[in-house]
Amino acid sequence: MFFERPESGERAILVHIDLASEAEAEDPKELEELALSAGADPICFMNGSRSDPSPRFFLGKGKVEELAELVRLHEADLVIFNHALSPAQERNLEREIKCRVLDRTGLILDIFAQRARTHEGKLQVELAQLEHMSTRLVRGWTHLERQKGGIGLRGPGETQLETDRRLLRARIKAILKRLDKVRRQRDQGRRARVRAEIATVSLVGYTNAGKSTLFNRLTTASVYVADQLFATLDPTLRKVQLPDVGPIILADTVGFIRHLPHKLVEAFRATLQETAEADLLLHVIDCHDDERQAHIAQVNDVLTEIGADSRPVLLVYNKIDLLDDFSARIDRDEEGTPVRVWLSAETGEGAELLLQAVNERLSGLMFEDVLQLSPSEGQLRSLLYTKDAVLNERIDEDGRISLQVRIQQKDFRQLLSRLDIPAERYLPVRVDNE
Repeated sequence: MFFERPESGERAILVHIDLASEAEAEDPKELEELALSAGADPICFMNGSRSDPSPRFFLGKGKVEELAELVRLHEADLVIFNHALSPAQERNLEREIKCRVLDRTGLILDIFAQRARTHEGKLQVELAQLEHMSTRLVRGWTHLERQKGGIGLRGPGETQLETDRRLLRARIKAILKRLDKVRRQRDQGRRARVRAEIATVSLVGYTNAGKSTLFNRLTTASVYVADQLFATLDPTLRKVQLPDVGPIILADTVGFIRHLPHKLVEAFRATLQETAEADLLLHVIDCHDDERQAHIAQVNDVLTEIGADSRPVLLVYNKIDLLDDFSARIDRDEEGTPVRVWLSAETGEGAELLLQAVNERLSGLMFEDVLQLSPSEGQLRSLLYTKDAVLNERIDEDGRISLQVRIQQKDFRQLLSRLDIPAERYLPVRVDNE
């Protein structure tokens, strides 16, 4: 017989076990930050080490008894593990320690559920939660009706458990259908931007690296910002004007984290598609964090999982205001291309340098060349002057005009189309990935 589950609980015991079999261990400090972000009150931290997790309890028998004693001593409402537990392990632990148990995946899902604000974000989180819950329906449910054998002991034709599973499947199907509609709408907007040749720049990075603060700094937006993990989930798009490139779309996305639950990556795939197809990724890094190299690797792993590992990346080292005697700067490679920008989104120092670096990285979207025009192509010359795209002009003895021009490719294509001039005469053949 299972215990009756509490309606809610905030007094939490945190459990972290160092496993010799784990290639990449979780961070105990990060577990505490996650618990605080979820609204829990961590009252005790239990550490331990094992070569391999126990199939039954994850912990050894002695540690389970120690944990049960801590639950009684501190009157805890919740035990949070810094690991992914199987449904059987959760069920066995709850039976043994008489307390609700939550694993790392469930904790992150709970935080996402609290943070989602838009209709799309709520659907995505609910989908991930339902898929996670579908394997854990038997856990802690004391009211479920069971089918029994014998005269007078038979239950209803369908057990409560089967009913719940059927309802879950129906709800998941409905959410997938609605998210598919959202995905088609996003794809339509994305194709429109591609046709208009408006570049998209996506902010990515480990959670709490300062992406939303930087987004607000660059766009004068008012995205929610807090010093906690996953402060913002819902994607936000804003237009930013660059001097040479013109308008671009800047996208703020959900923060990544070590071992981000696969169900969340799948559920947020429609949102993360903005990142996978961006013209440039701004990888925001907390340069004051001792774990920054590990966080960079984790972000790269998620980018690979969503198919964005081939996109151009500009590294943005944020929070230089927390470093001693450090000023904003742009680091360049041997060819002079910006590869890193050091700044402080909080104070604004270096924000202009970032826009300059983005402008340089996206300048490939500009057309710059010397055009040889015949006297009969004066209309094109006139339109180029109207667009203020002519840098220099020279007329040969035979009347041919040499124009040095610099103009956005999309504007140049529009001029050529307007004059029925094949774009291939001046521009490389464009291949659309649609």
